[in-house]
Amino acid sequence: MAVEVTKDSFETEVLAEEKPVLLDFWGPACKPCLGLMPTVERIAEKYDGKLKVAKVNAAQNRRLCINLKVMSLPTFLVFSGGEEVDRLSGEVTAEDVEKLAARWADGGR
Repeated sequence: MAVEVTKDSFETEVLAEEKPVLLDFWGPACKPCLGLMPTVERIAEKYDGKLKVAKVNAAQNRRLCINLKVMSLPTFLVFSGGEEVDRLSGEVTAEDVEKLAARWADGGR
């Protein structure tokens, strides 16, 4: 199951994590975001132990979005070793998210 992350838990839930973290920025009024939620949950189960999956409600965490330069939804960031290492945004498909998750669950790049 994907973990909910806020500006207050970002450091401990994402930056301090040893395995890669797939961070889903979504909004309650974003239809594409809502459509991708089942895919995100499936990825969280599929790669449990290899990849941490976390979600950020962009509407409730605007400062975090600004700090990470998240300008559109949906946006997916991958963090590894406390650093952003990959990004996917704009017209994102379930297949795009699957490929991103598989690459980082498998060691990256």
